[in-house]
Order: sequence, then structure tokens, then C-alpha cells
Amino acid sequence: MYRDPVSEGFGSLETLLDLEQIEEHIFRSSPPHVRGGTDRVYGGQVAAQSLLAAGRTVAEGAVHSLHSYFLRPGDLSVPIVFEVDRIRNGRSFTTRRVVAIQHGEAIFNLQCSFHRAEPGLEHADAMPEVPPPEELPDAAAIALEGQRMPLSTRPDSGLQLRFVTELPWERQAPGVRQQLWLRAASRLGDDPLVHAVALTFASDLTLLDAAAQRHGRSVSDPDFAGASLDHCMWFHRPARADEWLLYDQRSPAAGGARGLNIGSIYRRDGVLAVTVVQEGLLRFGRRPKAEATA
Repeated sequence: MYRDPVSEGFGSLETLLDLEQIEEHIFRSSPPHVRGGTDRVYGGQVAAQSLLAAGRTVAEGAVHSLHSYFLRPGDLSVPIVFEVDRIRNGRSFTTRRVVAIQHGEAIFNLQCSFHRAEPGLEHADAMPEVPPPEELPDAAAIALEGQRMPLSTRPDSGLQLRFVTELPWERQAPGVRQQLWLRAASRLGDDPLVHAVALTFASDLTLLDAAAQRHGRSVSDPDFAGASLDHCMWFHRPARADEWLLYDQRSPAAGGARGLNIGSIYRRDGVLAVTVVQEGLLRFGRRPKAEATA
């Protein structure tokens, strides 16, 4: 059994993603940012903080969907400003648009919707049968032992990951599915918005690898160059990001240096909580080894 309990108290991930409100509809995050490549901000952080900015302007309802585009690489050295457009406040649905800005230019655009819960039809796909996280080693410990620290395993990600399938940076053969357990490395309190924000942060870490694995490759390969292009999420049911969640990932199609990736996030009790869809840019053989993404 692998035991690595979540630490108590408000932790580093919540602190990392927190925002300063500088106007009624304007928020700001400051460095240090999570590094997503050799010289850019990790896209999942920008998406998560955009959702947090939107949620702080909503009085009622929980986020049920977001649709977003990554427009430019984020600069690690300067703050990110988030401008929230209060598009609609309805009786059942509330809609917000957020633009993340650096150096006077948009680097990310997000539109999200919040819904007041109501009764209706219920169904969901069943969770795949996989070993529990207690039977799997921590990805960060394995990476450190092998002197490989992909973004998903670095301490500054604020997450714990335990892969069910082959470790992406050790991949030797093509695979159809990538599966891992994940959770925040520290307690996050009880605000549902904070947990949705943390899941948004986590959802971008490993999903691009779903397309690469179909060809026995990984975004950790030295000759890889690419990025997330767009990112969409649907929150079907509440889920705590500081409890173990299974992230089941696959890629139905790739072409033109782009790969489509689909992820399903299941709670420990087998309930499907979140669906993620992302298209990413995948280029291999384009960069020398010294410039590879960490």
C-alpha cells in the first residue's frame, strides 16, 4: 500500500491560484506562475484563474461548463490581468466571458456558464475498473528517482498523480487509453468553486499526451513542441479536487499536427463528475534537445 496523505489546512494550490480584485470586474494574479514550458505560463493555471475570476462575480449557481481558447504564450515574469464581462444574469443560468491579458494583449479567452441545480434525467457512463490509488506509486517520486520531472509531477503543480497506465515519459509502445488518479496535494476547504477551479487546473496537465500515446510518443519527449489550443469542460456533478479522482483519457482523432483529446473524471465512488475535451498542437522532431519542454 502506498500512503501519502493529503496535508491538512489550506494549501499551496489554493494559494497559487488566488486572485487580487482590483476593480469590480478586474482581477490580477502575480508571479510566480507555474511554468508550462521553457518560457511560458502553464495554460491550466490561466484557465483555472479565469474561471475563478468569473465565479467571483456570480451570486448563485455552480459552474456547469466552460469553453476557452489559448491565444498567446503567457509571460512568466509579469502579472496576468483578468477582465470579466457579465454577459447575462438569468433566473436559471448566468454567463460570463473572461479575457486574460499581459502586455496589453489577450493571451486567453474563456466563456463559462453557471446553473442553479434543478431535478431532471440522470445517467452516466460507468467508471473503468482500475487499481485503486493506494496500490500505485506516486508519479513525482518515480520521476525524481529517474531525474525526469515533467510538469505534471513537479512539486509546483500542487497535485499528486498516480498513473494506472504506463508513465508517459517512459512510454515505449502505442496505447489507446491513458489513466491516472489525481488529487490536490493539500486540503481545499468546502467552496465548490474552488474545487471546480482546481479541477480545471489539473485537467490540462496530462490530456495532450492522450493523442501522443496513440503513436507511442509523449509530450515529454525531447523533440516535442506543442501546446493546448482550446479547452472545454462540462461539470456534471460535484467533486472534491482534494480527494482521489480517476482521469480516463483517450484521443479519437489527430491530423494536421493537431490532436483531439477527451477526458472523463470520475469520483472515487464511481460517479462521472466532469468531461473534458481539448484540441492540442502536436509537433515532433521540431526542436533540439536542449530546448525541450520540462
